[in-house]
Amino acid sequence: MRILLALIKKEIKQILRDPSSIIIAFVLPLISILIYMYGINLDSVRVTMGIKNDDPAPEVATLVKSFGHSKYVNSIYFDNVKDIETAIARSRIKGAVIIPNDFSTKLARGQNANLLVITDGSEVNTANYVQNYALAITNNWLSTSKYAKSLKQPAVTAQIRTWYNPDLNSHYFIVPGSIAITMTLIGILLTSLVVAREWERGTMEAILSTSVKAIHIVLGKYIPYFILGMLSLAFNIFLCVVIFQIPFRGSYLVLFVVSALFLFTCLGIGLNISTLLKNQFLASMVAMSAGFLPALMLSGLMFPINSMPVFFQYLTRILPPRYYVSFVESEFMTGGVNSIRLENGIYLTILGLLFFAAVYKNTSMRLEKHLPQPLRESIEARERRVN
Repeated sequence: MRILLALIKKEIKQILRDPSSIIIAFVLPLISILIYMYGINLDSVRVTMGIKNDDPAPEVATLVKSFGHSKYVNSIYFDNVKDIETAIARSRIKGAVIIPNDFSTKLARGQNANLLVITDGSEVNTANYVQNYALAITNNWLSTSKYAKSLKQPAVTAQIRTWYNPDLNSHYFIVPGSIAITMTLIGILLTSLVVAREWERGTMEAILSTSVKAIHIVLGKYIPYFILGMLSLAFNIFLCVVIFQIPFRGSYLVLFVVSALFLFTCLGIGLNISTLLKNQFLASMVAMSAGFLPALMLSGLMFPINSMPVFFQYLTRILPPRYYVSFVESEFMTGGVNSIRLENGIYLTILGLLFFAAVYKNTSMRLEKHLPQPLRESIEARERRVN
């Protein structure tokens, strides 16, 4: 225990003397959450649409005004289609609605009347907003117009009830999910540098020359960064719940326990990278590729896993962020589901233990194993001659 405590004390002093560790642990999460809170918005957005009305009926003029009164649409009126084409090509507008001259006549006869909705397909999400807004505004106008009685009413109407997030505020699941990304960066990026830094500075040779064992080195790297990561987690949760008022309906105890399992897994990934590469620059590049990109793209935070190709769906099963994102969003939004807690907790425990075993196996206590191949072969040949 004296040896282990000495190594932990050494590592803590090194963390405190290195400002980059504090920046990654506390400043990076703050910047990340600010970006996800104010820079990323998956909610309905305001779009600029062109309106061209060829129907002179006074009732249709109220439909045109309805587009101008919508809080989601900034409408611009055009007299000809050519100007609309030019405006869309120059990105002045994101779409247009053209009302034909027989629109009101068909509605008065009880027939289906068509609108032409033009969208800019270069921005797929915005194009979907244009279509949905145009249909919603038109249907809302139609239900209160004089043509409503002459049209066939649907036999079934739907009443929408949204559970867990009635305001459909995307920040309520993006911001908690972003904790997985910041914890991944902290767990993998920080620890991917620690062993590589020891080799580059020459201090690992001094450590190996003492009476330390492999378990001392492994735990001496795990424990200090685990403490730092949990402090960063508490800081992240404080920002989410207290500063940004994100609803939390689960258990803080369960949240910290499963988060500790996730951090334990990420530390194992980072230490494996650092142990195998022994170069800080290369280790940091691999850590960013193995940590940040999968956590952002393949965790289910930004893109649904079910919509991914089958290969990537199976690939996500070995990625820790997938399980943590599922857990943390459930814990914040629904109040915690025991089956989700148990399933994700078991997966993270298994992955964490596997990576811990790999770190222990890759931690060699013989210095010659870390030497270049020609020099190592020369030493081994000399030992064989001596024996």
